[in-house]
Amino acid sequence: MTGTHDHDARYDDTVHVVDWERSIPNPRSATTDPRMPSLAKAPGFAEWMRTGWGDADRTARVEPGAADAARRHRERLSHALPGQSLLVLAGRAQARVHDNFFEFRAHSDFLWLTGFAVEDGVLVMTPVAGGHDATLYITPPARPGAAAFHADAAHGELWVGPLPGVAELASALALRVRPLDELSVRDDALIAGHAVAGAGTGARVGGRRRSPLLARTLAELRIEKDAWELAELRSAVTHTIDGFAAVRREIPRAIEFGGERWLQGTFDRHARTVGQAPGYASIVGSGANAPVLHWVRAEGAVDPDALLLLDMGVENRSGYTADVTRTLPASGRFSAAQREVHDLVERSHRAGLAAVAPGRDWRDFHTACMQVLAQGLSDWGMLPVSVDEALSAQGQHHRRYIVCGVGHHLGLDVHDCGASSYAEYFEATMRPGMALTVEPGLYFHSWDETVPPELRGIGVRIEDDVVVTEDGHEVLSAGLPIDADGLEEWMRSVV
Repeated sequence: MTGTHDHDARYDDTVHVVDWERSIPNPRSATTDPRMPSLAKAPGFAEWMRTGWGDADRTARVEPGAADAARRHRERLSHALPGQSLLVLAGRAQARVHDNFFEFRAHSDFLWLTGFAVEDGVLVMTPVAGGHDATLYITPPARPGAAAFHADAAHGELWVGPLPGVAELASALALRVRPLDELSVRDDALIAGHAVAGAGTGARVGGRRRSPLLARTLAELRIEKDAWELAELRSAVTHTIDGFAAVRREIPRAIEFGGERWLQGTFDRHARTVGQAPGYASIVGSGANAPVLHWVRAEGAVDPDALLLLDMGVENRSGYTADVTRTLPASGRFSAAQREVHDLVERSHRAGLAAVAPGRDWRDFHTACMQVLAQGLSDWGMLPVSVDEALSAQGQHHRRYIVCGVGHHLGLDVHDCGASSYAEYFEATMRPGMALTVEPGLYFHSWDETVPPELRGIGVRIEDDVVVTEDGHEVLSAGLPIDADGLEEWMRSVV
């Protein structure tokens, strides 16, 4: 990437910059060294930059079916909140260091309603008779002929490359698209999406608070996936299973010199090749790191005699992500102690899957998983109380070894629909189209003295992506085995 040198046009103090947050003035530019003249003060340069540019490809690369799905989603939102003025913000990339930014990822509600990621984009749904009119507001890219073409590092095409503008997006999305400077916000508008500040969107939204009602409504509408969304999830899971195979092939190299980070990088490269990115920070934990629930640092070695916990998911270019976990023996074979723990988690997992069906209580699979785990821990003499007392609301002693939940909604967010009300998330009955994970585990930390010595440092999780169907459920990630024998055979077969 280009450096922050004094002669960069975006750092010249008199160069026009559209977005102040993306260009930091250079204090040294007040006095210009004649050997490094300011481009902003060179009329020859400015005139020359306006001419000689040919056509460029500015096609809006919208995923097939995304625009139609987004239109249907807007219709559902319009029906849910009739007569309300609605704004949903895409957000903007967050600063990583100084003037460098993380890759932009649009807010999931914005993606659900538009089908396309536009930084600083604002979707406005204005109430009209019979529903809502929708308009997408964007900052048009600065193209040849405009001063910002070479002076604005955020929107100038010389910096960021050719981008679709108002006309291209309007055609691709079948949606009215207007420049952001035409946006006006009604006082009674409900606002959702990423909070923004500074120039552009933030100046026009005026720092107004987001609406819990709109956020909750969107989250609850997104609980049941339509056919297009389910197809995207299936695709993401298929890519993820291929990613697990790519990681398995690299285990010998990771043992030799690359460690956990080599495997993490292998999957992340795969995800960015076949999809948009990893759906979340990939978890790769070997040995004593496997029980650490969010071990995303991946800074350890890969122990050839230990278990390797892999929690990974590909996010498709549409934004829909998989979320799959398997725990593998790095050597290719489970030890007796490792298999004992894995078998208990497998029994818990199968009990959880059996509780996923239309009409079942959402909490049923949680209860089923926990009952098996608590009984197994009791059988091993690891609980200080009876199974019934451990499972009671006042007990929960078994949760020492599984403090996390055993499943969640899945979709555009890896932990999808999180703004839903408690009743709609935890107290609802399962309905066809719900996508969720089932992911029980046991996490025996190496420094936990309540754990038998032979089990310390063992962490096992099994996680599948599941869709509730009309007559039961479909396991999208069934292409990966969940039993110890099956995993050993799968590891031998992947070459």
